[in-house]
Amino acid sequence: MKLRNRLLALACLLGFAGLGVLYFRTWVVQKPFGIILFVSDGLTASRIAAVRQYAGGADGRLHLESLPALAFITNHSADFAVPDTAAAASAIATGVKVSNRAISVGSDGHPLPSLLELAAQRGRATGLVTNGRLSDAAPAAFYTHATNASDRERLTAGLADNPHLTVILGGGSDAFLPESKEGGRKDGRDLLLDLREKGYDVVRTGPDLDSTPAWRFPKVLGLFGRGELRWSNSPHAGGQEPSLSELVRSAINLLQFNRGGYVLVVDAGLVRQASAANLGEQTLAELVELDLAIHTARTFAGDNSLIIAAGLHASGGFVLNGFPLRKDSGAALVGPNSSGVPTITWATGPHGPGGDPAQTTVTEPAVHATAESLPTAEDPVALGIGPGSEALRGFLDNTDLFRILEKQL
Repeated sequence: MKLRNRLLALACLLGFAGLGVLYFRTWVVQKPFGIILFVSDGLTASRIAAVRQYAGGADGRLHLESLPALAFITNHSADFAVPDTAAAASAIATGVKVSNRAISVGSDGHPLPSLLELAAQRGRATGLVTNGRLSDAAPAAFYTHATNASDRERLTAGLADNPHLTVILGGGSDAFLPESKEGGRKDGRDLLLDLREKGYDVVRTGPDLDSTPAWRFPKVLGLFGRGELRWSNSPHAGGQEPSLSELVRSAINLLQFNRGGYVLVVDAGLVRQASAANLGEQTLAELVELDLAIHTARTFAGDNSLIIAAGLHASGGFVLNGFPLRKDSGAALVGPNSSGVPTITWATGPHGPGGDPAQTTVTEPAVHATAESLPTAEDPVALGIGPGSEALRGFLDNTDLFRILEKQL
C-alpha cells in the first residue's frame, strides 16, 4: 500500500514537473524579452543589392543579410494596389488594411488598436525612434489614429495624449510648439509643457540623452531638431545630434529595465526623405545607416530578442544601372558610368524632365517629374531573427507582420 502511494506520488511529481517544463519552454523561454521592429520605405530586394554594392562592392555583405528569416511582403492598401506610407505602416501597426492617407483607423473611422498600445496593456515598456519627424506618417501609425496623414498638428497632439509610450526619440520639434514660441502649431498648444507635466524628461541633445539615468526607468522625450535629423554622412551638429544607431542604443538602454520586457519601433525616416527628393547616393547612405542600426540592436538587445526589419513600400522606381565594376562602391556609383549612362535613375520625382530646372540633374534623372517620388508596385521584404522570426518565410501580407509580433507580446 505504501509502495503504491509512493509510486502515485512520484507519478504526480513527474507529471507536474513535465507541465512545468512545458510551461517554461512555451511561455517563458520562447517569449522574447525585447521586440524591435524596424520600418523603412524602399527596403526591397533590388534596393538591398544596390546598398550592398554601395557599402562595400559586389563581394560585401550587409549586417541585415545575416538575419536568417526572410519573406516577401504584399502590401496593397484598402483602396489602392500601391499603398502610401500611412496605409503601409498602419497595416503593420494594427494588422488591418486601411485606406491611403489614413493613420490606423478602419473604413468606419474607428481607431484600430496598435502594436504599441497592446504591448503596454500587457506590461511591456514601449519605445518609438525615428531620424525623421515624429509627426511623419510611419511613426504616427504606431501611436495615434487619424483620417488625414498630412495633419501633423493633429498627429503630434495624438502623441502627447498617448499614455502608452515610455521612450520617444526623433525630430520635428516644430510640431510640438505654438507659433508664439517659434513653433509651427496654430492651436496655441505647447505639447512639450503637456508632456513635462505628464512626467517626461525632455532632452534636446545626444549628450543629454546619454546622461539620462536609465536605472530609474524614466519616461523620456528626445527632440533633436525642428525638422528631420541631419543626414547620416554629415557632421551631427558637433556631436550634439545622435545618429539613428545611437538613438537605438539609447532606447534599448532606457527600456530594458522594465521587468516585463519592451517593444521598440524604429522608423528610418531619412530614407524616405532622401527618396522623395531623388537623392540617390543619400538614399543609399541612409540605408547603410539603417543597416548599422540593425547591427546595434542585435548587439545591445541580446539573444532573447525578436528583431524584424520590414519594408513599407518601394519608392521612386530607384534603379542602379549599367555595369559598375565588381569592387566599385561609394562615390564610384554616382554620376554617369563609362558609357555615359547615369548609374542611378528614378522613375518619378523632382529630378525629371519638365520639373524645376533648379532640381533637375543629369546624374540622377527621373523619367517623369513629380513633386516628390511616388511609391511603386514592388514587394518589400521582411527579415528577422529571434523567437517568432521563423514565421517569416515565403510570401506574406504586411498585416501578417502584426500577427507575428502580437503573438510574442
